[in-house]
Amino acid sequence: MENVTDIMVSGAGLAGLSAALALAQTGRNVTLAGLLDTRPGTRTVALLDGSMRFYEALDLRAAIEAQGAPLRVMRIVDDTGSLFRGSPCEFEAGEIGFDAFGWNIENGLLLDILAKAARADSRIEIRDSLTRSYEFGAECVTAALSDGSRISSRLLVACDGVRSLARETAGIKGQSWSYPQTALTAIMAHGLSHRDVSTEFHTREGPCTFVPLPRAPDGSFRSSLVWVMHPREARRRSALEAQALVEDMARASHHILGKLTLERGPAFVPMEGLQVRAFSAQRLALAGDAAHAFPPIGAQGLNLGLRDVAHLRDCVSEGHGGDPGSPDVLNAYARRRQGDVASRTFGVDLMNRSLLTHILPVDLARGLGLQALRSIGPLRRLAMREGIMPARNAPSMMRQHPASQFIER
Repeated sequence: MENVTDIMVSGAGLAGLSAALALAQTGRNVTLAGLLDTRPGTRTVALLDGSMRFYEALDLRAAIEAQGAPLRVMRIVDDTGSLFRGSPCEFEAGEIGFDAFGWNIENGLLLDILAKAARADSRIEIRDSLTRSYEFGAECVTAALSDGSRISSRLLVACDGVRSLARETAGIKGQSWSYPQTALTAIMAHGLSHRDVSTEFHTREGPCTFVPLPRAPDGSFRSSLVWVMHPREARRRSALEAQALVEDMARASHHILGKLTLERGPAFVPMEGLQVRAFSAQRLALAGDAAHAFPPIGAQGLNLGLRDVAHLRDCVSEGHGGDPGSPDVLNAYARRRQGDVASRTFGVDLMNRSLLTHILPVDLARGLGLQALRSIGPLRRLAMREGIMPARNAPSMMRQHPASQFIER
């Protein structure tokens, strides 16, 4: 049986569900195909202010804040042992007129919020099935699902991950690479309050980041941990008893959170990168991890993917003739995403590789950069603003309202 829809979104993760909800707002019928998994896990996402405005436009901000924790301070600590390391660098949201940079929430909880919203939207049909193949044509793209059905749409939005079948079928080339790193993820309870401060320790193996979460029902403080390390260390730690692993985590945290307790995890994820040569093809738009991937530094991953989705929504809304997959729509989308994605990918990759090197000039440059951010107010405020959202060409769902513009100091 073949079903016809305006837009098909492939992939039922955070980017895919967000895309379905945003594109349904354009008045199109949307079919979302993928396997929903809202089970509790070890991963969280720090939704920066632009992303929170995105979800506010979908009437989901209150639900996210109710289950997340605000990020009011972001602290970077040079823990590389470099000769040029300095004191910690702290970024305070209040300095640029915000109550918080964003909110940190468990992936499973956010997925559940998005899935409930999608099920409640009459314009969205959810197909709990993977896609086996695609056929791209001038007027439509047809997807064959693992349940035996077929879906024909005028626009396919691929949110199906780094190894995107849609991207591969369409022949979009990309450069992928792996890092000598694996990320350990876990949910921790701890004895001291995090005070809404996210702390990122930069080590010679990668960043080790403790990100605030809401208190547990018993009142204990909680944080999520993303600890990037050499694969050899990941293998060693995966074999440790829980108490020995917690002791390693406590040392990595420099005991700033007091006594740690492992609430959930660990899980281990190899680190890799992806940069594509095109963001669109005939009847196809790439978004999220299907379009870009890099290590978890500076909370840029999903936030960048949500900007993909928000820009695509704008292009579909502005498109002439009502065809969401027309060349004009897709070319406009590609133009709007190129600069943002390229600059974020380059910046995160450069920072990550600078941690892995022992070359003194690189250590000096990194140390001087952090010192400049600490001591030069306008530069620090510019870095905070750009970290949250590029100053130019923000998508409509993420734009600042006049009453909440940045405060200059």
